[in-house]
Amino acid sequence: MSTAALSAKAALVRKVGGPFTLEDVDVAPPRDHEVRVKMVATGMCHTDLVARDGFPVPLPIVLGHEGAGVVESVGSGVTTLKAGDHVVLSFNSCAHCPSCDDQQPAYCFNFIPNNFSGVRPADGSSALSQDGAQIGGNFFGQSSFGSYAVAHERNAVKVDPQVPLELLGPLGCGIQTGAGAAVNSVGIKKGQSLAIFGGGAVGLSALMGARAVDAGAVIVIEPNASRGKLALELGATHVINPKETEDVLGRIKELGGGGVTHALDTTGIPAVIAVAVETLLPNGTLGLIGVPPPDAMMPGNLMSMLLRGVGVKCITEGDADPQTFIPRMIGWYKEGKFPFDKLIKKFPFDQINEAAEASEKGDAIKPVLVF
Repeated sequence: MSTAALSAKAALVRKVGGPFTLEDVDVAPPRDHEVRVKMVATGMCHTDLVARDGFPVPLPIVLGHEGAGVVESVGSGVTTLKAGDHVVLSFNSCAHCPSCDDQQPAYCFNFIPNNFSGVRPADGSSALSQDGAQIGGNFFGQSSFGSYAVAHERNAVKVDPQVPLELLGPLGCGIQTGAGAAVNSVGIKKGQSLAIFGGGAVGLSALMGARAVDAGAVIVIEPNASRGKLALELGATHVINPKETEDVLGRIKELGGGGVTHALDTTGIPAVIAVAVETLLPNGTLGLIGVPPPDAMMPGNLMSMLLRGVGVKCITEGDADPQTFIPRMIGWYKEGKFPFDKLIKKFPFDQINEAAEASEKGDAIKPVLVF
């Protein structure tokens, strides 16, 4: 293992609302079960912007949680990785709670401290510092908005070195969440139908996941015409523009022969969720991925839901275990069944604020910062 700190260029958030400021920081060597990674690229996710704009994290902090890079050094207790390995960094988990013991790390009982506290939960430390002062790090167990990042062995996933690392970062969160929502969370199977409300990175990833397992009809409801066109290119059987369709529910039922077996909401908008739950055929399942307003209640007619026996599943990280699901997605990509690269728009790392703006305006579905 390396015993020396390294200097890195990182994007810091110093006040609520940003901007990201590029500064030099020191990155400590990895501890026993940690790895230090030289970043090649990192995706930008909506959660990064939510944290920048006020979700409670300690400031100053280095955000970023869709990193991909090459292992530079490993701690003395690391057994699954070595220097030179290509890795994708994903969310962190504690490895010892009931959910982790059941191979469900997305529902780790300690998810918040392991991913949002800005420190190592065990002792309140950070691998990042500047002029001797601690800088918030460990965001999703990585803080990948920097040229080096320290992650834990369990949230660093070894990947095929033949696949370009510049593409792979978003598999660690946004794309994993969408594809996993379809394949793992609601468990869509060959020939079954799906309605996806929202055609952003998560919704389109759900579409690709459904296609990868040979789902039947997949209907995407999306007001942005260019995203609707991309959905068709990615395999949607139908796209509905809610701005141009008076009765979205009626149209879904018409296209789906009475409804769909599964639905996913990526918007978090209660009025949209109320429509989504009514699209379901008997014994259907609705998955909720979008972040709702804090005071929102579950909309929907309980008698209608009861008579159809439909279920609602709230989803975190696509119910994925990154150590197995990220390689599965890469396998689909290599087989030509999961063209997630079509979602990506690359930006040089020093254009991080431009990437954030493009994400917020909808000009980029999945910005990826390249070092």
